Amino acid sequence: MMRVAQYRDWDVTELRPILQEMMRDMDRDGSGTVTLREWLRGGGTSAALLALLGLDGDLEEDGRHRWALAQFSRPAFCGVCEGLLVGLRKQGLRCSLCRVTVHERCSGRAPPACISTYAKNRREAAVTPLPNTHPLLVFVNPKSGGKQGERVLRKFQFLLNPRQVYNLQEGGPMRGLNFFREVPNFRVLVCGGDGTVGWVLDAIDKSKLPQRPPVAVLPLGTGNDLARSLRWGGGYGGEELGKVLRALEGGTVVSMDRWALQVTPQDPAAAGDPVPYGIINNYFSVGVDASIAHRFHVMREKHPGKFNSRMKNKLWYLEFATSESLFATCRRLGDNLSVEVGGTPLELRGSLEGLAVLNIPSAHGGSNLWGDTRRGQAAAPATVPGEGVAPSVTDPESLKSCVQDLGDGRLELVGLEGVLELGQIYTGLKSAGTRLAAGADVTIRTSKPLPMQVDGEPWMQPPCTIRITHWNRVPMLMAPPSRSGGFFGIKKSPPDL
Repeated sequence: MMRVAQYRDWDVTELRPILQEMMRDMDRDGSGTVTLREWLRGGGTSAALLALLGLDGDLEEDGRHRWALAQFSRPAFCGVCEGLLVGLRKQGLRCSLCRVTVHERCSGRAPPACISTYAKNRREAAVTPLPNTHPLLVFVNPKSGGKQGERVLRKFQFLLNPRQVYNLQEGGPMRGLNFFREVPNFRVLVCGGDGTVGWVLDAIDKSKLPQRPPVAVLPLGTGNDLARSLRWGGGYGGEELGKVLRALEGGTVVSMDRWALQVTPQDPAAAGDPVPYGIINNYFSVGVDASIAHRFHVMREKHPGKFNSRMKNKLWYLEFATSESLFATCRRLGDNLSVEVGGTPLELRGSLEGLAVLNIPSAHGGSNLWGDTRRGQAAAPATVPGEGVAPSVTDPESLKSCVQDLGDGRLELVGLEGVLELGQIYTGLKSAGTRLAAGADVTIRTSKPLPMQVDGEPWMQPPCTIRITHWNRVPMLMAPPSRSGGFFGIKKSPPDL
């Protein structure tokens, strides 16, 4: 087992005495040798051992105790009635996670919250943050990144207290948030894609915590645009999680705006797809890019077996992008929609085929559609001090000095001229799309059905009125600056904010 841990690049400094005590617990008859029967009976009772062996199916994820009959070589007392545990062999029950001991008759009256993992004694097992550190709550979506999410879940269950690590497919985020409700100054790590991050942010909104925790992202999804914007990189490639934990402690808390998306159809009886999200964290778009994403989504829903690998997905995207470039289904988009920012109508050029409303400096898996602001230019004013209102900017000269910021209380609007321009921006052959405006109140009116997407989730929308307004501002955790292209050495990364 030590060799397995070393092979997985885990810290084994304190592992040997823990494993020795585990083996002594499994040795029911005290012979000094663990038999196969003893191994089968006792080998699955330790959270750390389960994580080491890659067996996570038996862990209780709701904070309940996990009892096992135990034999004690020295006097032991019940944690409920404080009476002595007596008997020739199996004197009582012991929780394999927090190590509390009880009579069998008292197990039903034991305190229900179990937040400790295996340790040599109960004092070491308690969740007590070190000075100048922050308790960490980890949410993992095991379905993200293929089987990568499952491996990350097991690794964190070994490195951390299992009560700090929650499988989002088993009850969602609320269990972990309620468990940490009274824990001061804790931080949240979300392991998944942008959709998983939005799920957790919505749950934090609903939880009404006394103090809102900052959220970091371990990117396991496909696009990972929010993780890129926060310098966590475009994808986790199996690096040592200890480095991630150290980066979390050295991260910087920044503010990020979130925006309410209200869609009002002109004809309530018109057939259309449901709007995926009512909150914008990353971006909203209508036109050419949403058309490609929507066709991909429809085909994947019909034939999921054709989309079982990342390479196949990229090939399908390439096919749909090529088809869109040939047929140009969103040609002359300005004839079919109108846009107002802060009550000011925008004039859209006839060559535009797409409109993107950006909250972060990354879209479509790493494209910076707004572009960088040249050095030496004075930034246009954002939020007015003391008022919390971001003035709209529509003047072309003023837009040249506008710098994107996650928490400036303002959205950036960019026009796109087609598939070719999208590809040029993604590959770096073109610096950005066409800057149209920046503001905090956006209204879009459409006169025919158009493809749309919010945070990468597409749908087909009949004629409607879209209103985007400020929802709230939340703390996020930005990774420390890295000398490489990204925290995980990704090719592209946005500039420091």
